[in-house]
Amino acid sequence: MANDAPLERADTPVVTISATFGAGGSVIGPAVAARLRVPFLDRAIPSAVAGRIGCSLDEVLQRDDRAPGGIERLLSSAARLPTVTLGSVDTAFIGTTNDEGRLLYDHEFVERTEEVIGEFAHRGGVVLGRAGAIVLSDHPTALHVRLDGDRHARLRRARRLWSTGDREEVGGQGWGEGEPTLRTLEDNDRARHAYVRRFYRTDPASPQHYHLVLDGTSLTAQACVDVIVRAAQDRATDGAEP
Repeated sequence: MANDAPLERADTPVVTISATFGAGGSVIGPAVAARLRVPFLDRAIPSAVAGRIGCSLDEVLQRDDRAPGGIERLLSSAARLPTVTLGSVDTAFIGTTNDEGRLLYDHEFVERTEEVIGEFAHRGGVVLGRAGAIVLSDHPTALHVRLDGDRHARLRRARRLWSTGDREEVGGQGWGEGEPTLRTLEDNDRARHAYVRRFYRTDPASPQHYHLVLDGTSLTAQACVDVIVRAAQDRATDGAEP
């Protein structure tokens, strides 16, 4: 779903990063944001969504694209119940209520997430996950990046991060305390893929959604950051021109 809000400044960098588990999104994203001097949007998304809906942060995290099992539970509940289509999003009752006791539907979590992403894009920022490239597909100057790599190489990288104490990507919400395993990687990849498939009916791995597709296991994090920053600056200044 595209966001049509105009930019306050035509040269404000906007970057979306879609990353598979172990490809370096949680390391590269913040570094890109720091270099571009714009906000990094990851953990702030669930908090903002919870505030707007009026439900707990945990309820949002359970439906986040980075939460293990959450999207599967949502899909399981949706499969057992009738659905309707609102725009491009299928919706089904998921059994959650807000602070006032009103029943919530899965599309509400997605719509509020899109709102938050759109508002940050209006001011500039780096968005990690949450189908950012699709949500901002019509944004005139945003740079859309995909980070991926061989799954065994990603697992080795994730284990290195885990062993050095960097748990942002490999020990986040609900992923457990132990060393990442191939099952961890596969479950994580499946959850992120299911989120985009379910709500946007497209393949998040398709290169058609991105300006850059980088192998986060073959290139160093610094090399990825350098490439993304340069491309984002070019898009910010020239992307809106014919």
